[in-house]
Amino acid sequence: MVDIAVESAVPAHLRTVRGRPLRVPEDYVPQFPSFVARHPESVSQLVMAYLGGAATPDLDGADGPRHHDRAVGHGETVTTAYWDDPTAFERWAAAHRAAWLATPGHWLEVAAPGVERYETIFGRRSRPEGAAVLAEGFSGAIREHGYWGGMRDRMAAAQTDPLHRPGDLAAEQEGDVVRVRPQGSLCLIRSGQDWTDTTGDERRMYLEEIEPRLREGMEFLRTEGRAVGCLANRYLTVLDADGAPSERSYGWSWWRSLADLERWAESHPTHLEIFGAFGRMAAAQRGRIDLRLYHEVVVVEPHEAWFGYRDCAPGTGLLP
Repeated sequence: MVDIAVESAVPAHLRTVRGRPLRVPEDYVPQFPSFVARHPESVSQLVMAYLGGAATPDLDGADGPRHHDRAVGHGETVTTAYWDDPTAFERWAAAHRAAWLATPGHWLEVAAPGVERYETIFGRRSRPEGAAVLAEGFSGAIREHGYWGGMRDRMAAAQTDPLHRPGDLAAEQEGDVVRVRPQGSLCLIRSGQDWTDTTGDERRMYLEEIEPRLREGMEFLRTEGRAVGCLANRYLTVLDADGAPSERSYGWSWWRSLADLERWAESHPTHLEIFGAFGRMAAAQRGRIDLRLYHEVVVVEPHEAWFGYRDCAPGTGLLP
């Protein structure tokens, strides 16, 4: 084991007396370093808005997001926009949401978690993705990773909260838009990979051994995921500034609960195949890896989520 000086993934201002145990001993030290995004203490809530549709949404202006990206997959184009000022998002939504959903085939999904129910993980302290672009920077090497359960342990709320309030989904018609309203908390994960810097055997192993298994796992969640608690899954390729496919992708899925996501990650053959393929590549490269991996996970209460679909095919997102 490599001796690594570590700090807690939970930022100091969100730490409290832990009423729920970690999945590892207090003196646990991971075998390799990973890092989390550190947001300013003034940020108490993030907003992640996912806009589906062929058009390009209007994200300019004072109330627009601080960061956004566009991606494609399964015939969908998705723009993901991030705010760390929820009041700015509300003003943007008041001005643009109705216009976006006026077009058939367009949809909007929003998660607005408190920072205590949000966590990230990065293998490098550079090139942030997703909500981490809004952060001040990265932590030092953290303790809570490299084991099943680290995802939960990195959330500040999990110090005292089981984060388990799943419920049904209710759908109702509002004019031409179908609204889906969660009756309990939901879990959302965006898990990405960037193979831009890979070369030689590492690149070959990623493209020929890891990515096919990743694609199989994403397809399982897309078509059969509800049986394991995954309510919707999309596997997307990020577009570059010119609108061309890049060498970056991410899986993005809504789950009935954080526990369902954990159960799939820890025990389901489709994820264990992905995990095993990555382990074989890491061993072959003797830990010298240029593949960049990250994820962001949130748990949102019903009032922190918003789902609207205009004339979309059944099964789009959270639609029945």
